[in-house]
Amino acid sequence: MTQTALLPTDDVRDRFSKAMSAMYQAEVPQYGTLLELVERVNQETLSQQPELHRRLEAQGELARLSVERHGAIRVGTASELSMLRRLFAVMGMYPVGYYDLSEAGVPVHSTAFRPIEDEALARNPFRVFTSLLRLELIESEALRQRAEEILAKRDIFTAKVRELIEHHEAQGGLTSEEADQFVQEALETFRWHQDATVDLDTYHALHDEHRLIADVVCFKGPHINHLTPRTLDIDEAQRRMPEMGMNPKAVIEGPPRRKCPILLRQTSFKALEESIRFAGDAQGTHTARFGEIEQRGMALTPKGRALYDQLLNEGRKQTAGLDNDAHQAVMDKIFAAFPDNDEAIRQEQLAYFHYHLTDAGRAIKGSAEEDINALVKQGLVEAQPITYEDFLPVSAAGIFQSNLGGTQSEAYAANANRDAFEEALGAKVTDELSLYAERENASKAQVLASLKGTALV
Repeated sequence: MTQTALLPTDDVRDRFSKAMSAMYQAEVPQYGTLLELVERVNQETLSQQPELHRRLEAQGELARLSVERHGAIRVGTASELSMLRRLFAVMGMYPVGYYDLSEAGVPVHSTAFRPIEDEALARNPFRVFTSLLRLELIESEALRQRAEEILAKRDIFTAKVRELIEHHEAQGGLTSEEADQFVQEALETFRWHQDATVDLDTYHALHDEHRLIADVVCFKGPHINHLTPRTLDIDEAQRRMPEMGMNPKAVIEGPPRRKCPILLRQTSFKALEESIRFAGDAQGTHTARFGEIEQRGMALTPKGRALYDQLLNEGRKQTAGLDNDAHQAVMDKIFAAFPDNDEAIRQEQLAYFHYHLTDAGRAIKGSAEEDINALVKQGLVEAQPITYEDFLPVSAAGIFQSNLGGTQSEAYAANANRDAFEEALGAKVTDELSLYAERENASKAQVLASLKGTALV
């Protein structure tokens, strides 16, 4: 009796991310325009910067560039979050990082579901930033209870997707046919619904407390609110957005333009105002979905993050109310304190690097040298920055605020509760910095073992 072949989780993720992108493009046509813009900018950038092309190809990032996306979704209850964790596991995506967005006046805390292994990231680095609404931060007890009652009545998952998740867990995977079924059923959780589950008065009451609360509570499911392609030149993409009929947000979030990009820069077109039919047949509108672009740089160490945070906070004090050009000029001056040279960044241990043998290193028959810096200096080993695969909580919140009105509530601020989030999730979140450190250390060990002529077990 032959055993039915199970599809690798990387392939399930690839199918789902492409289906999600097609669905969102059908729902938000401007997203298709955004993809065209990013593709054009990326091709031009690669042709103009052959060294960037070489580096991305060497790191295995060129092939993934056109399929790379991240999305964002918000859920209302612990049970919804826990089931989402199981759903993403079918696609080889795991919770990485804890983000407290209450720091920016947004009543949620979050994690990012994403692949973890290098091979999985190279295959398709699809990520979904997933937030849990924090009802305990709503001051009005009556409003809090009303929101809890509404959320308790809904089920954001189809019966079939629940069955397929359990099937995956029992047999350790899905067949190709089952994976196709799973993709179609899972998409229903992320689909847009023009019918609200509440009347207009309830919507307004929740909306007046915070727009995000209304977005999470008032609909049949947690519609995907944006999908984000990766660009190699976010400044050029931002400049061209109006030419293609898109209204870009005021400023690019994150660090300024640099020769050696760090962490993450983001921009977007403004959220769409969409017609909604409320219970009782009342008509209204809701603003939630937008199109975002990101440019990824290198992953920073704790020392690098501390310097980045210090400079970003200083920049925020000086850039309030400025347009993008003036904002970037100020940030450029402030970030002059952060080295803009790969080797200087590496020597100061501000970012994580992946080490591999050069042609000269592969040619020698053996070396007892164990000092990585000496090997780099001798030209036997090359260090490449490790790409940042995660999110910035302040940046993510900034994108949200700029798209949904720019308001925030100080009442939500500084209420981090990782333990409560992990209890709701039903699992621990992985620390993202430990993943980068492990990758760097493993690459060093591999290089040294190769030079000595030994093999790592």
